[in-house]
Amino acid sequence: MYPTFGLKRGAEGVRFQGKTIGWGVCGSHCSYEEVIPQVEAVIREGAKVVPVLSHAAATTETRFGAPESLARRLEELTGTPPITRIVEAEPTGQQELFDCFVIAPCTGNTLAKLALALTDGPVLMAAKGTLRNLRPVVLAISTNDALGNNAKNIGVLLNTRNIYFVPFGQDNPEVKPNSCVADFDLIADTVAEALAGRQLQPVLIQRAKRAVR
Repeated sequence: MYPTFGLKRGAEGVRFQGKTIGWGVCGSHCSYEEVIPQVEAVIREGAKVVPVLSHAAATTETRFGAPESLARRLEELTGTPPITRIVEAEPTGQQELFDCFVIAPCTGNTLAKLALALTDGPVLMAAKGTLRNLRPVVLAISTNDALGNNAKNIGVLLNTRNIYFVPFGQDNPEVKPNSCVADFDLIADTVAEALAGRQLQPVLIQRAKRAVR
């Protein structure tokens, strides 16, 4: 089960009062324990959060937990059942539902598809709809090939209008030299800057080392 994780730092006011933030969750299952507290953090700052699960997040049971537990925890936090199908995600763009769409964790698979304008799941569809409305999409990456085959896709997205990155760095360069993970504690700050049309800086950071799991 995914427990109720405590916040690592206090909320900073109500920066997101009146904002609706879509939150895409992809299949970097080992990152959930770091990401879920950040959902709670933006809610505490006034946001309404609508969770959107990728196929991998919605259906895959791993040693980190069951998908039903993840979905239930997100619904408890947000008060909204997660969107899990592409037909449910598609209207969010037409309805201009999201002021900002966060993908956290954003896997290398999702990163590559977004860079190539592929839309084959609910998270990518919701991101596409948000971009259609010229609103920000925030990526918090967690991928083993950020400095490998996915480096070119990161480059493409860094230069794509209305896409912003949560600052990221190598999480275990001795063991996984191509792997990079966002500092998930900076999601709220990145969203606040993205809503103002700015990229939180610096983008490349020395991230806290994370054990291989």
